[in-house]
Amino acid sequence: MDGKNTAGGLRAGGLSHGHVGAIAGVAILCVGIVMMFDSWRIGAGWEADGPAAGYFPFRIGAILCAAAANVVFRCLFGRDRDHRVFVTWARLRLVLAVLVPTLVYILAIHFVGIYVASAVFIAAFMRAMDKRSWPSVALVSVGVAGTMFWMFEKQFMVPLPKGPLEALFGM
Repeated sequence: MDGKNTAGGLRAGGLSHGHVGAIAGVAILCVGIVMMFDSWRIGAGWEADGPAAGYFPFRIGAILCAAAANVVFRCLFGRDRDHRVFVTWARLRLVLAVLVPTLVYILAIHFVGIYVASAVFIAAFMRAMDKRSWPSVALVSVGVAGTMFWMFEKQFMVPLPKGPLEALFGM
């Protein structure tokens, strides 16, 4: 972990503060662009009775884009950019080992519903991370999904996203 630069400017020991700042800046830039497009879609101009619904959000999106572009530029090309290691590659892999399955879980909710996605998510983590036995994995994952269904659908009467399996059982 000597922190020397390698090909492409990446740090040998991990991501630098500057690279993480640039990644955050790009993410904020994307949010600003989405804000601007959506505000333009609903009307970002001035109407006869005053500003349209997207007038102020469009300008906030533009400010976000300008600020984010400044951050990205300063983090990557500025004189005072920070070369210290923010996160080592080994630690980043641990974070991604949780982040990527969580993003897949969030996407899966849309296609299979929250109950099936939650059962699979819990089962996968119990099996992969903790090496639990299949009976305990099945008991906990199905038990948590069933409890969620009972609590939200029956007790609170708050419907959560359902998928094709729930429709098959008429839920």
